[in-house]
Amino acid sequence: MNTHTDFLAALQGAVGADAVLRGESIPAACQSDWSGTPPVRPLALVRPASIDEACAVLRLCHAHHIPVVPQGGLTGLAGAAVPHAGGIALSLQRMAAIEAVDPRSGTLQAQAGATLQSIQQAAEQAGLRFGVDLGARGSCQIGGNVATNAGGNGVLQFGMMREQVLGLEVVLADGTVLPMLRPMLKNNTGYDLKHFFIGAEGTLGLITRVLLRLHPRPAARTTLLAAFSAFEQALALLQRLQGAFPARVAAFELMWERFVTCALRWQGGASPFAQTYPLLALIDIEGDADAPLQEAVQEQLALALEAQEVADAVLAQSQAQARQLWRMREAPAEFPTQLHPPINFDVSLPLPEIGRFAAQCQQRLDERWPGHATLYFGHVGDGNLHITTDGASVHHEEAALEAEVYALVEAFGGSVSAEHGIGLHKKPYLRASRSPQEIAAMRAIKQALDPLHLMNPGKVFN
Repeated sequence: MNTHTDFLAALQGAVGADAVLRGESIPAACQSDWSGTPPVRPLALVRPASIDEACAVLRLCHAHHIPVVPQGGLTGLAGAAVPHAGGIALSLQRMAAIEAVDPRSGTLQAQAGATLQSIQQAAEQAGLRFGVDLGARGSCQIGGNVATNAGGNGVLQFGMMREQVLGLEVVLADGTVLPMLRPMLKNNTGYDLKHFFIGAEGTLGLITRVLLRLHPRPAARTTLLAAFSAFEQALALLQRLQGAFPARVAAFELMWERFVTCALRWQGGASPFAQTYPLLALIDIEGDADAPLQEAVQEQLALALEAQEVADAVLAQSQAQARQLWRMREAPAEFPTQLHPPINFDVSLPLPEIGRFAAQCQQRLDERWPGHATLYFGHVGDGNLHITTDGASVHHEEAALEAEVYALVEAFGGSVSAEHGIGLHKKPYLRASRSPQEIAAMRAIKQALDPLHLMNPGKVFN
């Protein structure tokens, strides 16, 4: 028998024949992710159902020098979960249990295959909430969220995924288990190893369990849509609200005019304002009771209008109206059908520079591709700007478009990836945001933990 036959037989013996899919039986969805990267069929799709099975799989791969690509919900936009030819794709879909929720300590433990939505629901049932939320909540898995250090709508208030993780269980490339599921906030005992794996995109080990911190649920929440004539006004209002409501500004989502126009057209909606404005911000603020919160927000709005920090504003009077206002921000769900295709950017910049960056980016693209269709929006309260261009409007010159945008990001001292990771797609631009010394240190960590370079090879860097 050849080596692969021996290896596959050993895999089946370790996890069961039904947990090892090959050839045509491997679903097409498991051969790529949402990044649009061309699909790759792996040698096998392996679906362990326990930590023991996961360890056995990695030990076998290590012994046979077979690459391993961990797969979660396959909702990534950078290609980190695309299989490696000749390797296995390791799916965590059978390891999806919510194992414990402790309201007293505000913690939740789950297997890595649990969806983000199931984490959120378990927290809510305990009278608490989880601090990360994404549009892909029903599909993305918590292990993948940790591996990519996911962001989303809650970052302004609670921080990135990294800030939600108290502990991890990780299997290294050789099958060694790192049991790091300790619930203490304070544990100053040498290197905090879990942080090596948060945001590493599966290149250092396989995350199999997570221990998460939960937060109290707010008694009241209100939504505000504010209009601005300039970016500096948006910054001024953000600073005002954060001063008036410390740690209670839950979202500050900025949308440029063209994004709003497209959202309303695609959704068949009408603007709540009588005229158009260069910028709108969707803002969520939390408090202890509905009436006092509404009164306090109205008071701050009056002060902001008097100081000319806001051109106009709408304060939602009901949850239904709040959901309607938020519907505009959900327009990216329409990108795959409305743009041909969408070319997406996920960058972060120093907060005061975002307005100037967007203006310069628009000018550069206007000069190169007159008439291009580019939309600007994002979690601007935490410095995260999303840019999406209709590929047809730049003659499908994706590489040239990326070179223009990322060169400007580098010039502004920003990051080419705020929350989507590097994966395959952004490898050529890693040096725009990381120094040679930093990349060398990253390579040294990779060499120490995965000397055979079997864990998600070719991702982040070669």
